[in-house]
Amino acid sequence: MSDHSNLPPSESDDEAPDGAAVFPLIPEELGVHPLFLAALHALIFFEGSDETVVHPAAAQEAAEYLTSYLQRLSGRDLQRLREDLDTIIGLGKDEQWPRQSLQYLKTFLADHGIGVKG
Repeated sequence: MSDHSNLPPSESDDEAPDGAAVFPLIPEELGVHPLFLAALHALIFFEGSDETVVHPAAAQEAAEYLTSYLQRLSGRDLQRLREDLDTIIGLGKDEQWPRQSLQYLKTFLADHGIGVKG
C-alpha cells in the first residue's frame, strides 16, 4: 500500500469530500457477506464519485475488474449474493434511503451482468 503521509489534510478527516459517492455502513448483525460489502462500497465509490474525487478512467477500470470478479459467481455463492442484496434493500426501505439508492441495488445484478449466462 502507498504512504499517504505526504497528502494534504482534508477539510475534515471525518467526512468524505464533496463529490465522493459513499454508501451507508451496513450493520454486521445483518449477516451480509463482508467481501460483498467491500466490493459493493468500492463499486459505488468508483461509479458514483465525481471526477474531482477519482480519475474517471481509473475508476472505470477498477469497477470493470470488480464486476468481472463478481460475474464469476455461480451456484450457492450467487444465491448468497442475491440474498445479501435483498437484505440490504430491506434495510434501505426500513431506513427510507433515497429511491435512487434502492433502484441501484434492485438492478445491481442485471446492470453488472452478474448471474447472466453467456
